[in-house]
Amino acid sequence: MANMIQTGARGFLKGAAFDAADAKAQGIREDFPILTAGPTKQGAPLVYLDSAATSQKPRVVIDAIVDYYENTNANVHRSIHRLGEEATAALESGRAAVADYIGAASSREIIFTRGTTESFNLLASSLCRRLEAGDEIILSEMEHHANIVPWHMAAQNYGVVLKFLPLNEAGDLELSDLDRLLSPRTKLVSLTHISNLLGTINPIGQIAPMVHARGALLAVDAAQSLPHMPIDVKALGADFLAFSGHKAFAPMGIGCLYGRQELLESLPPWQGGGEMISAVGLHGFSVNELPWKFEAGTPHVEGVVGLEAALDYMQRLDPAWIDTWTASLAAYTIERLEAIPGVTVHGAPRLRAGLFPFTLDGVHAHDLAAFLDRGGIAVRAGKHCAHPLSDKLGLLSSCRVSFHAYSTRADADALIKRLTDAARRGAIV
Repeated sequence: MANMIQTGARGFLKGAAFDAADAKAQGIREDFPILTAGPTKQGAPLVYLDSAATSQKPRVVIDAIVDYYENTNANVHRSIHRLGEEATAALESGRAAVADYIGAASSREIIFTRGTTESFNLLASSLCRRLEAGDEIILSEMEHHANIVPWHMAAQNYGVVLKFLPLNEAGDLELSDLDRLLSPRTKLVSLTHISNLLGTINPIGQIAPMVHARGALLAVDAAQSLPHMPIDVKALGADFLAFSGHKAFAPMGIGCLYGRQELLESLPPWQGGGEMISAVGLHGFSVNELPWKFEAGTPHVEGVVGLEAALDYMQRLDPAWIDTWTASLAAYTIERLEAIPGVTVHGAPRLRAGLFPFTLDGVHAHDLAAFLDRGGIAVRAGKHCAHPLSDKLGLLSSCRVSFHAYSTRADADALIKRLTDAARRGAIV
């Protein structure tokens, strides 16, 4: 522990260990063309602090996609020719890679979607067709809209009842509140693993047995956790889990819904068309087997190719290291931002990932983000697709910093310096 500093229940790198991790991050940065392309249009080096919105893409992912289009491109599960068979093999290789990465029992448990949002729309639509009016679904106040709006739509369409797990002033969920909300009518608890606004890491491994003991199912939004830490669906106790590839070095437009095989087999298909059927007649159709019954139409094959390359790259970096480094860099940054007059970092959860929101007194977050951008610093500003949580915190808008494996101390210091200079001048210009 000599090179770690404890804050709450989480250890952060310091001293020589911090320096070594920073050097590793600088080396990782060389793998990303956009981060080594020279100054931005504003004339400053790119300081990319918006990885929670989307990650940058490493050369290995870009090369994998280019190679697919130059040497393999064809439709899948349809064409009896070499390219078609190779494209099909690439798609199913990617599915197997995802299953292995998250510890699924079978590749049949991996449904390809456009991302986390589509995954929850699929789950809400299919699952709620099996529920009765008055059945209950528990969410939390910190959910991304992707894990709120589909359930609101299901409530309107099927009469299910939504309950919301509150969070305390620090930004944590209290398990005693969950125990109080669970009832005999609870059918599903759907929670984020990491808050995309506060960075709170929720104790999914502790929540799962509580949910299962009451006969309910657990769905996990892993959009922010899969890119930054090891994920094992069995260890988490997740019955369903959703993530987006684009936050984990993969292309946009590809994501996954994991579900236990027996659960997916019990659910009706979501969309109709080619691939999800085994036979079609003028008077009806029969449904294909898993996983294809949930994958109507031509899939995003090049996205899957990129996703497999991204997961392989992330595995070589070591997801546990990414977790430790990004959380340590966030702690380093927060400590220094809180010393700047007028800057407020919001939330103080027991366990925080490598992202957090902040505001500057008297300055709208959009204006502050534009000021930072003029210095080459990219952050997100707004309510971050988490309106209920932003409203609970009393935030009209905030800026969010989010790190990834390629983030460095120099990135953090650039943000700190620009905000310090603004505070000294009393204006952003």
